[in-house]
Amino acid sequence: MASSDKEISYSDLKALLAKGSGLVVDVRSKEEVDRGRIPGSIHIPVENVESDMSLDTSEFQSKFGVVKPSLDSSELVFHCQVGRRGAVATEKARGLGFKNARNYAGGYREWSEKGACPSGWGRCSTRPPG
Repeated sequence: MASSDKEISYSDLKALLAKGSGLVVDVRSKEEVDRGRIPGSIHIPVENVESDMSLDTSEFQSKFGVVKPSLDSSELVFHCQVGRRGAVATEKARGLGFKNARNYAGGYREWSEKGACPSGWGRCSTRPPG
């Protein structure tokens, strides 16, 4: 279970993704993301969170291929490998006005260890191997 309103648990994140809603932002380095990612996540390195989350709606959608969440969205989640950079990104987003932004503190490590990748995928990615 998440320890605060600034965090989301593994089970809650999995349920959010199963609904097909929410925006998950991976703030790890490109090299880390290339080794595996949570399906459906977008990549914004932690050092770019403030600038990219400040883009206007059309620029954001053009750059990332998804709709920019509203400032009051309850389904904006940041994550990294183990939670530290995700927490930094969450605070940056909250500072920009995304008042309900949350950190998945378990990070990609917990996600992959718990086997959350769809069956048949060698690792989590945006699409099945093939």
